[in-house]
Amino acid sequence: MADFDYDLFTIGAGSGGVRASRLASLSGAKVAVAEEYRPGGTCVIRGCVPKKFMVYASSFAKTFRHAKGYGWTLGVPEFSWPAFRDAMLGEVDRLSGIYASNLAKAGVELIEDRAELAGPHEIRLIKSGRTVTARHILIATGGVPNVPEGLEGAELALSSNDLFHLDHLPESLVIAGGGYIACEFAQVFAGLGVKTCLVYRGDTVLRGFDDDVRAFVHEQLKESGVRVITHAVIKSIKPSDREGWRAVTLDKGEVIEADAVVLATGRDPCTAGLGLENAGVKLDDRGVIAVDKFSRTSVDHIYAVGDVTNRVNLTPVAIREAMAFVETVFAGRETAYDHSDIASAVFTQPPVGVVGLTEAEARRAHGKVDIYKSKFRPMKGMLTDKPDWMFMKLVVRAEDQVVLGVHIVGDDAPEIIQAVGIAVKAKLTKAQFDATCAVHPTVAEELVTLREKWVDPTLGGAV
Repeated sequence: MADFDYDLFTIGAGSGGVRASRLASLSGAKVAVAEEYRPGGTCVIRGCVPKKFMVYASSFAKTFRHAKGYGWTLGVPEFSWPAFRDAMLGEVDRLSGIYASNLAKAGVELIEDRAELAGPHEIRLIKSGRTVTARHILIATGGVPNVPEGLEGAELALSSNDLFHLDHLPESLVIAGGGYIACEFAQVFAGLGVKTCLVYRGDTVLRGFDDDVRAFVHEQLKESGVRVITHAVIKSIKPSDREGWRAVTLDKGEVIEADAVVLATGRDPCTAGLGLENAGVKLDDRGVIAVDKFSRTSVDHIYAVGDVTNRVNLTPVAIREAMAFVETVFAGRETAYDHSDIASAVFTQPPVGVVGLTEAEARRAHGKVDIYKSKFRPMKGMLTDKPDWMFMKLVVRAEDQVVLGVHIVGDDAPEIIQAVGIAVKAKLTKAQFDATCAVHPTVAEELVTLREKWVDPTLGGAV
C-alpha cells in the first residue's frame, strides 16, 4: 500500500472536525487538521456560544422589570455594549484556545492554513504552498451565511457572523429572515432597546417547526416589541439620506430606514473553492456534500460530517457523526449515527425545546394521532405586572400511544427537552408519561399531568 504523510487529514477545526481528529489520533493514527480561521467552528466562534451570551444579556431587561413584582427596587439599569461585547469575545477566545490545546494534547497537528483538495489523496495548503497526502480525508468545513441572489445592495448588509463584533449598538435594525437565527437575534436586539423589524417572506416564522409552536413564537416576537412584516422580501438596500443609515425597500413598496440591516436567510454548506471536483467528490445543486449513512462521500476514502452534509445541522450531531466516523474507519466497526428523534432548542425569548415529530409530520407518517396541549402562565410571573405564557404539546400515535413528539415554548424549555428527549428516543407511551409522578411546583409537571385530548373544533371532533 502506498505511503502517505497522514492517516487522516481533516479540513475544518469545528466541533465535528476536532472530535474526529482527536479520537483518530488517540487510536494511534497520524492526524492533521487544517483551519484557515481559528479552532472552534461555527458554534464556538460565530454561533451557539456567543449567541447564547447575547440572549442572556438581552433577557436581563425583562428580569429587571419583573423584579419589582417581588419587592425589589432598582435604579435605572444601563447597558454597555462594548463592555459586554469584549467580555463575550474574550470567552470565545478562551474556548478557541481550549480547542487548540485539546488537539495538541491528543497529538494532532494543527495547521493554520486554508486547505484544498488537489487530488484523491492530495491536499494543497494555500498559504504555505506545500502539498501533503493522506490515506483518509474528512471534510468538516461547516456552513456560511446565505446571501440572497440578485439582492441589490447586499454588500451594505451584515451577516449573522458580523453581529458579535459591532462597534456600537444600532439604534434601528432590519432583519431579513424568519428562521431560528433571525428570530433569536430579533429578540436579542429588541431586548437591548434596539428598534427591530423582521421581514419574512412566509406567513409565520420558524418554517419546519410544529404549527402551534410557530404561531406561539410569532406572537411572542410581537409581544417583545419586534415589528414583524410577513409575505415580504427585501428588494434593495441603498444608502439613506441620513449618514451611515440604510434605506431598505420591500417588494411591497414600503421603505424602512435603519442604521443596520442583517441578512439572516439561512446558511449554505461551505464547499466553494475546496477543490472537491479534483477528487471526484459529488455535490448536489446546493453545494451539499452527498454522503451515505456512514458519512462516506462518493469517494471511498473521503468522508464528511456536520453542516456541510446538511443532514441535521446541530453541533452535537456533528460530534456524534464524527464519533461514528472514527468507529467506522479507525476501529473497524461500521457505525451509522441515528438521526431520528434529536432534541433541539431555539433560543428565542421565551425559548423553544422540541423533540420528535410535529403534528403534521405525525399525521402524514402514522395517520390518526392524539394531541394533548396546554397554554398557561407559569408561577414565576404571577407576581409581575405582565406574566409570561408557556405552551406544551404532546403528539401521540393513536394505535399504540407512543409519544412521537414533544414541543415546548417557555422558560427552561431547552433544559426540559433534554430529559424528555430520552423518553421520546426510548419510544415511551403516554401511559408511561402519565405514570410518572409530577415534581411540584414546576412548569415541567404539565408534561405528566396532561389528561384531556385536544379536539380540533373545525373538524367536528375528528382528529
